[in-house]
Amino acid sequence: MAFFAKRSKLTIEQVLERLREAGVDSMPGGGAEIFAERVRAIICDHKIDGSEWLETARLAHKMGFKSNATMLYGHIENDEDRVDHLLKLRAVQDETGGFQTFIALAFHPENTPLDHLPVTTGLLDLRQVAVSRLLLDNFPHIKAYWQMLTPKIAQIALRFGADDLDGTVIEEKIYHDAGAETPQGMRRRDLERLITEAGRIPFERDTLYRAVTRSEDSFTVAI
Repeated sequence: MAFFAKRSKLTIEQVLERLREAGVDSMPGGGAEIFAERVRAIICDHKIDGSEWLETARLAHKMGFKSNATMLYGHIENDEDRVDHLLKLRAVQDETGGFQTFIALAFHPENTPLDHLPVTTGLLDLRQVAVSRLLLDNFPHIKAYWQMLTPKIAQIALRFGADDLDGTVIEEKIYHDAGAETPQGMRRRDLERLITEAGRIPFERDTLYRAVTRSEDSFTVAI
């Protein structure tokens, strides 16, 4: 939103109004990275600061948009930075109720200026999912993003607080350009098998978490 506002010389509210008029009703929630100013100055100094990101989400929610929230971890941040990030998201959610899901994004250092850093471990990934579920108890959903975590860790995350695997995907580019070795797509039956073998029930949903029911030649969304 901030980028659109800058390029179009409009306010963020005006951009959101035009998007809403065009039929947009949700936002993906990327760009949050870590809100700590010390960290943002190093890893994403070209992006808006954390307070602007939060204010944009707050404004969007008050205008009727739903959105997701993210956090990039496993680089130069520390535990305090992560907790601060989650608490700030929790505070906005208490105020607006507009966040649908939280996605913890594991940093992939390969092909970045921080390629000297190690990749995250499975223990850290699962711990981050569990802590997010406990602290963000006002968020309806916690997502395990299998493209970053690997399908196996994402499957285990379904027993550590996550309730969403996203999704079949055709071709993921961002994290594979950064060195991710996970598949770029997953067939529906494979995704369903991961969920079922984790002791969960597969449930197809749309962007707004409404149930999708499919037949051979059609589908319906529960509204």
